[in-house]
Amino acid sequence: MAISMAGLPAFLLYFVLGAALIGCFVAVYLRLTAHDEIGLIRGGNLSAAIALGGNVAGFSVPLEKAIAQASSIPDLVIWAVAAMVIQFGAYGLARVLIPDLSRKIEEDRLPSAVMLAVIAVISGTLAAASMTA
Repeated sequence: MAISMAGLPAFLLYFVLGAALIGCFVAVYLRLTAHDEIGLIRGGNLSAAIALGGNVAGFSVPLEKAIAQASSIPDLVIWAVAAMVIQFGAYGLARVLIPDLSRKIEEDRLPSAVMLAVIAVISGTLAAASMTA
C-alpha cells in the first residue's frame, strides 16, 4: 500500500489559514473585553484563562466544521467570519447576563468565567451544527 502525500499542500494551506483565523479571532476578542486577559493570565488569574480558553474553543468548533466542508478558501473565510460574529454576540450576551463580568474576571471569580466559557462553547457548537454543506 502506497502512502500518498498529494493532499499535503491543501492540508498545510487549510491548517495555516485556520491558525491565522484563530489568531484573528483572539486579537479581536482581546480588544472587545474591558480587561487585560493576557496580563491577568500571566499573573496567575485562572478566571481569565478559563474565559479566554472557552471563547477560543467556542470559535474553534465551528471553524473546524467550516474547514471540513469548505469548497474554497473564500468559502472558509466567510463561514469563519460568521462564526466570529456569533462568538462576539455570545460575549455580548454574557455581559448582559453576568453584570460586571470584566470586574469579576479581574477578581478571579471562577463562576463568572465558567459561565462565560459555557456560553461561548454552546454558541460555538450550535453555530457548527447550523452550518450546512
